[in-house]
Amino acid sequence: MTTTNHKSLKNRRIFSGIITCLAVALAYAPIPGLNQKIIVVSGTELAEPLRQLETQFEQKYPNINLELKFQGSQDIVNNYIDKKNDFNPTVLIPANGKLLDELNQRWQTQNNTQAFYKQPKAIAKTFLVGIAWPERGKILFPNGKFDWQKLETAMAAGNWQKIGGKQQWGSFDFVTTDPTRSNSGQVTMNLWALSKGNKNFNTPAVESLFSTVKRSVYLPPRSTDILLQEFITRGPNDADVATVYESIALYRWQQSGASQNKPYQIYYLNPTVETVATAAIVRQNVNGATANAADKFVEFLIQPEQQKVFVQYGFRPTQGNIDLLSVTNSPWNQNIPGAQVNPQISTLSAPQPSVLGEIQRLWQRVQ
Repeated sequence: MTTTNHKSLKNRRIFSGIITCLAVALAYAPIPGLNQKIIVVSGTELAEPLRQLETQFEQKYPNINLELKFQGSQDIVNNYIDKKNDFNPTVLIPANGKLLDELNQRWQTQNNTQAFYKQPKAIAKTFLVGIAWPERGKILFPNGKFDWQKLETAMAAGNWQKIGGKQQWGSFDFVTTDPTRSNSGQVTMNLWALSKGNKNFNTPAVESLFSTVKRSVYLPPRSTDILLQEFITRGPNDADVATVYESIALYRWQQSGASQNKPYQIYYLNPTVETVATAAIVRQNVNGATANAADKFVEFLIQPEQQKVFVQYGFRPTQGNIDLLSVTNSPWNQNIPGAQVNPQISTLSAPQPSVLGEIQRLWQRVQ
């Protein structure tokens, strides 16, 4: 073989090797023309686990780019229906699946079509709970049980000294979210009204309750996680008792201990509402390919390994029969005061869309 032929054969082999490497690389690399972008709008209570899962999902599906947005759960519905977003959502995950029922009803009324591609899927669940700084909780709930009537009495009294607390504690400050914007505020007012033994919101007792709470809660936060962060920052004397989700109460408990000398205590409401974060793929401005990409994301969230991530952030799983105590870094293993794996409480279904509407109207109407 001549030197020229030998060089030619060698060059062909090198060129063939390069082509093979490029082919392999292209097989696994994202193809620009096939990339999909999905925008997920979620309640703020899911912000921390979703940010962690975003990275894992994009590693598994490099052709799908996730963009996360966070709003109060009622805002998710209103902003979508009223087209107030400056982006086109693909997946909506409010804290409460009943809010998706409300959205679908309103959408069908306006458009005479279904709002979603598929039946929405439950992603994670939690309870509404009460929290209080320990010293104050012992005064307000001496038997260790949350009590709506004692809370209302304290709000009517206006300061701690009148209900057996210390004079230097000053005013009594209860905190909840805005019921016109947030699911936890809606559930709070629903349970509080039900504690009076009447499902009818158009009664003097319920209207008086709403008025008392509205006057007492100055500038209620738009979402639950924002509320809890403010509760921790403000501390005793500016925020004494609040209603939040068990999930974020567990997740941010250590933060409250670092910010204040003593972390807060958790109180289970009885009855309470089990609120189920539920994901729906919307139809408006979402084509079939994007919907398929979104479906991969929703299915990803309900797999056992991802459900364990939600547990680490204080949520209870909706899939897989996962033992809460067996999960690495489970908050139920951290001796958080009041936290229980199986609290002996009764749970009610989340309020129906008609009830949610009544709560919002009454809150807006009362002075």
